[in-house]
Amino acid sequence: MLVVIADTEIRYVNYPFVGVSVHPDGVVAASEIREVDPRATPPELRTEHGETLFVVASDGSSLDDFCHRDAIAVRRRPDIWGDLLEPFLDTWFDPEHQRATEQRLVRAGLSSAEIVEIRRRVEPAMMSYNFDSMLWDWVYLGLHDLLSAANGVLVRPSAQATLGDPVQLYRWAMRIAAPTGGAMPMS
Repeated sequence: MLVVIADTEIRYVNYPFVGVSVHPDGVVAASEIREVDPRATPPELRTEHGETLFVVASDGSSLDDFCHRDAIAVRRRPDIWGDLLEPFLDTWFDPEHQRATEQRLVRAGLSSAEIVEIRRRVEPAMMSYNFDSMLWDWVYLGLHDLLSAANGVLVRPSAQATLGDPVQLYRWAMRIAAPTGGAMPMS
């Protein structure tokens, strides 16, 4: 994936995620961007249409300049997918930590039953992504990782297939990524 941050637009070349408006190549005008979270992993922008698009981490300073120049809000969003995918990390969390994670997800608008169902749906692919591949990430998995798993990156084909149609998965993941609570201004 190549991201070119210009004066009033961001151009994507070989954007890997099927179902995205910029796949495989496309442009997002500054006027189409609602907000940017440069501290997300990887940095992301949210369009007026509700898409989350990723930017290469090394483009962080260019993204900051872009936001300042084009008066785009810089906000930190609750990391819903980071919390949802936490059980698939190569680490152990004590019950208190698990309760805190679930409370954040409930505050973001998900019920306990929805949390269980979402995790059940993505489990085969995320287990394959992190363990079968020998990635063994123990720090962080998020929306970018889920979409990478759906594209078959590091994932057995049978595990990838459990996610269903990549376009439908992308739309579903975007709905979940948009919390009912507001974004938090960056400080």
